[in-house]
Amino acid sequence: MSASTLRIALVGNPNCGKTALFNQLTGGRQKVANYAGVTVERKEGRFTAPSGRVLQILDLPGTYSLEANSPDEQITRDVCAGNFPGEAVPDLIVCVADATNLRLHLRFVLEIKRLGRPVVLALNMMDTARARGIVIDVPELQRRLGLPVVETVAVKRGGARGLIERVDGNVPTAAPAQPEDAASHADLHAQVRELLAATVSMPRTTAALDDALDRWALHPVFGLAILAVVMFLVFQAVYAAGKPMSDLIGDGFGWMGGHVAALMPAGPLQSLVVDGLFGGLGTVIGFLPVILVLFLFILTLEESGYLPRAAFLLDRLMLSVGLTGRSFIPLLSSFACAIPGIMGTRSIQDPRDRLATILIAPLMTCSARLPVYALLIGAFIPSRKVLELFNLQGIVLFALYLAGILGAMAVGWVMKRIRRDKSEHALLMELPSYRMPKLRDVAIGLYERGAIFMKRLTGVILGLTVLMWFLSTFPAAPAGAPGPAIDYSFAGYIGRGLQFIFGPIGFNWQISLALIPAFAARETAVAALATVYLVGGEAVGGLGHALAGQISLASALSLLVWFAYAPQCMSTLAVIRRETNSWRNVAISFGYMFVLAYAASFIVYQVARVMA
Repeated sequence: MSASTLRIALVGNPNCGKTALFNQLTGGRQKVANYAGVTVERKEGRFTAPSGRVLQILDLPGTYSLEANSPDEQITRDVCAGNFPGEAVPDLIVCVADATNLRLHLRFVLEIKRLGRPVVLALNMMDTARARGIVIDVPELQRRLGLPVVETVAVKRGGARGLIERVDGNVPTAAPAQPEDAASHADLHAQVRELLAATVSMPRTTAALDDALDRWALHPVFGLAILAVVMFLVFQAVYAAGKPMSDLIGDGFGWMGGHVAALMPAGPLQSLVVDGLFGGLGTVIGFLPVILVLFLFILTLEESGYLPRAAFLLDRLMLSVGLTGRSFIPLLSSFACAIPGIMGTRSIQDPRDRLATILIAPLMTCSARLPVYALLIGAFIPSRKVLELFNLQGIVLFALYLAGILGAMAVGWVMKRIRRDKSEHALLMELPSYRMPKLRDVAIGLYERGAIFMKRLTGVILGLTVLMWFLSTFPAAPAGAPGPAIDYSFAGYIGRGLQFIFGPIGFNWQISLALIPAFAARETAVAALATVYLVGGEAVGGLGHALAGQISLASALSLLVWFAYAPQCMSTLAVIRRETNSWRNVAISFGYMFVLAYAASFIVYQVARVMA
């Protein structure tokens, strides 16, 4: 067969292993973007088959049905049907199904087949099915469906060999397209029952291990306690494992900056390189290990199958504050960044619940806040044991995350009370089997998150750091000026102007100034502070040492609370505008968070001053 390109769309229900299969096929040869005109994520990769044919693979959003109710589902339906503008029609659709739970998956397969496109069914997780005693008559299933069926184990090396061999051959013939109507959809359930009766034999509907674990994990009391302990231990580990590596990187950049300074003549260029680049960017990049450790745990919990159970467990609690358990995963994603969290609300079908989740998502403590938290906690909170077991700094970090969660619940409760529609929408979802996280998938996820951080670091943060260095350096102090030179710079004038606004909550002019670039990217607050203090000659012992000598504990606590509730960055506001198509929602989001952050910081600052 001559080399050619075959365009393949991967589709399937959520938690069927579709993305793991995509990762195995494409590895690092992936690119992530958005579909034209919408904010739905688009993942595409390439793979060269043994024949030399190039497989261009598109990982479509997971969905239970082509009866689209959310933007994610609409994308999958329109791309598969060839109705999405600007998107090429797939040459082949690979429908991935969980072999341990074919009831829901086969219904979706039948829907895909009715589109009249070439289809291959990939029975994934076949190793787990066999371990549970499930027997699938693959030849009979293939005959009854009238389309090729292959077995895959996406999480094992070589587990996609059968699929590769099948798609590397001739494209299967498409079945005739069938019109959609109520009667045809009703028939799908009958067809699924017939297929299961004729081709599948299973000793029990759920795995014994899943049932045993779920008796505890889904218990209304013990389950919540387990979830709280898991999240608490995650934040303990984030600080315990990430902080030493962050300190090592920070010390390394300080050492390199000192050596570079010795090699360069004194002047503006030396100041830019040493104070701006090594001081500003080096301080921010030092917090990459903390961020990656947090993502490591989130990805591990997601891969294990625990996160959907946490969503199910929290459904009743979230209904009490006007949300739904379906909001849990988008909100959890917002701990990484509010942008994918807001985009993740596309899976929420009810427009009212979706808007509420969008407005609340920025209150989750995104990873961009971690550099600020780690800096201030390290400077002001002693590293000592509590109950001879827990790290006090880790407890404070957990408390800050908890503050964001409680704030989100309070805002949700208020929104529920003021809206007209007070109906509740129960959560319906499928719980996947527990499984051991696979190192390959977790590593790819960590690589993607690290790459996003470094891209921001070398893009927006680099530009803002250079700008902050310029504002802190120019104009030079007049001859005979009694104060430090930075007091006469653009930064000094701007910061003192802003201090009239932020002085009542304990912010000095340097902190007030750093809030401006933080609006573009929160991490830049650390780079801005490092640059300002270095240019001013006040960070000889490091930024943490400078802050401990310049501001009080009350001001530090106020700043921590400010960043727990502060208005989101420009990128988040832009995504809210695109997702809701409303400037009014952008104004509401920014306004309520500014008022909330200012009020909370004011209370904390005044109380801390009295108690000091």
